[in-house]
Amino acid sequence: MQGEKYLFVVSGPSGTGKDTIVARLLADHPEIHRTISATTRAPREGEQDGVNYYFVSKEDFEHKLQNDEIVEHTCYCGNYYGTLRSEIERHMREKTPVILVIEVEGAGNIKRLYPGATTVFVLPPNIEELERRLRARGTEDEETIQRRLTRAQTEIANAVSYDEHLVNVEVGPCAESLYTIIQYHIQYGKE
Repeated sequence: MQGEKYLFVVSGPSGTGKDTIVARLLADHPEIHRTISATTRAPREGEQDGVNYYFVSKEDFEHKLQNDEIVEHTCYCGNYYGTLRSEIERHMREKTPVILVIEVEGAGNIKRLYPGATTVFVLPPNIEELERRLRARGTEDEETIQRRLTRAQTEIANAVSYDEHLVNVEVGPCAESLYTIIQYHIQYGKE
């Protein structure tokens, strides 16, 4: 589809700061947009429907899947997460840079559907720092933290399939590095 070079996928293990990096990027560069994913999980404190996610029931999510309205999805820790086709294709038609912050499995699906998209993997400085960040959230129990750390090892092993890689030591510089990647691929990517 035309406009694929405006599509960017950011992934990384839970706790790497990918959402924080993207939030900083969007604050500094309002010409860049982020898709809003649909999820069946409950909102966390401060999250708003239609702003952070589209919070939907499992039945609604499955209905959208059957109607090909979701281009990628995953089930993570018992909840569905997915990207609405309309969110992506509207930005590509308008030729506005758009970022998807999604899980590793979803990134592969997006790359297959939109080969001109750029995938970016965010890494933690090390596994100890990743664990520290997960614990500092204070939102998950020990079992969930351990599950996230185990999954992180697998995700990091799959990072080689991504177009670009960033190590999040500090949010500001990492967000600016992401901006540089976006500018480069918009200028030199395939239409």
